[in-house]
Amino acid sequence: MTSPIRRIMAGFALAMSVFCACPAVAADTIKIAYIDPFSGPFASGGDEFLKIFKVLFDRVNAKGGALGRQFELVPFDDKLQPAEALIALQSVTDQNIPFVMQCTGSNVGAALIDGVSKHNARNPDNRVLYLNCGALATELTNEKCDFWQFRFAGSVEMRAATRIKALPESVKKVYLLNQDYLFGQSIRDDTMKYLAKLRPDIEIVGNELMPFGKVQDFSSYVTKIKASGAQSLITGNYNRDLNLLIKAAVDEGLNVRFDTFLAHLIGGPTAIGAAGENRLSSVMEYSANVAVDLKATEAEQFSVEWRKNHDTDFSTMNFMTMLDMLQTAINKAGSTDPLKVALALEDLHAKDLVGQENIMRKDDHQLLMPFYAGVFTKDVKYDSEHTGFGWKTIATASAADLTLPTTCKMKRPTS
Repeated sequence: MTSPIRRIMAGFALAMSVFCACPAVAADTIKIAYIDPFSGPFASGGDEFLKIFKVLFDRVNAKGGALGRQFELVPFDDKLQPAEALIALQSVTDQNIPFVMQCTGSNVGAALIDGVSKHNARNPDNRVLYLNCGALATELTNEKCDFWQFRFAGSVEMRAATRIKALPESVKKVYLLNQDYLFGQSIRDDTMKYLAKLRPDIEIVGNELMPFGKVQDFSSYVTKIKASGAQSLITGNYNRDLNLLIKAAVDEGLNVRFDTFLAHLIGGPTAIGAAGENRLSSVMEYSANVAVDLKATEAEQFSVEWRKNHDTDFSTMNFMTMLDMLQTAINKAGSTDPLKVALALEDLHAKDLVGQENIMRKDDHQLLMPFYAGVFTKDVKYDSEHTGFGWKTIATASAADLTLPTTCKMKRPTS
């Protein structure tokens, strides 16, 4: 016969097991840290990407997550400052989170590559894998490449090749204006490289770097562009630095093409509006009209659902591809151990939602993916940011087209 003490102890144990069940379930998620700006002048970008990731995490979790576990998004604010990103990385490693994403700022990306590499060398039992979803400077998968970084976004060089390929034959004079930090310098260098390679008939009539995130009035830049006789302004500026530039250009009546790298993101279409008709272009991973062109029904339906609840466009197809490939790699590895997942990611092939091939190249951990150049026009099925104008595809570069040489000399871990 069971004694009263034993019955009390059994009841206490049962109560404790029930009490402890919730934390155990929460701890059993696969945590992915997300470091980006959620305060400061570029916070709108981080906030928008966070909304996108919440939708994409729900999508991948609805497909079963990985290893029977759900993905959990854990945001950290870096204010777009490398020092703040490294503080966030310390918090990530303190919490034993195995994966960290970062999508804005090549200066931050360079700091994280170095920080993650040093941490992993010192702490082989608490490694972390850096999933780069938008630090784009070409150098990051060339001379600054690292085994622990996987870039799930096209490099500046890949974008520049698409950008110059898409310029109209009528353009003979261009003005380059870019942000004065690693990304903007990479845009400048690769744009000049591909102008010389693909369009030697084009004259560069201006080439400037501007303070990153500090210029409030772009009228002096617009005056110089006007005086140069340029037919096209080629710029890698994004977010506030692009939107304020375009606003000043429209206000000053600058009659040039705006051939950008990132105008399709967060406020660019709204900033230029009707003034950009048939003269604003951008290089993008996706637009709803790409899905129409490729008869990709599932992708088009995803865009339709997105548009019902958001004022901005869904264009970051690479974010979706990244989570899909991570899901596949974790399941393939049978583990969330960063080394095992890294090895499973190498040379992984996957088709994106529009059916195009994506390849994670082993040599430099650069995702080889397609790009689409689009021009801003009324002649499309889906408009952008409710402006009445949307992106019509004028040039396509496949992953095979953008399999460019790399100078990466990667040091691989021995165990």
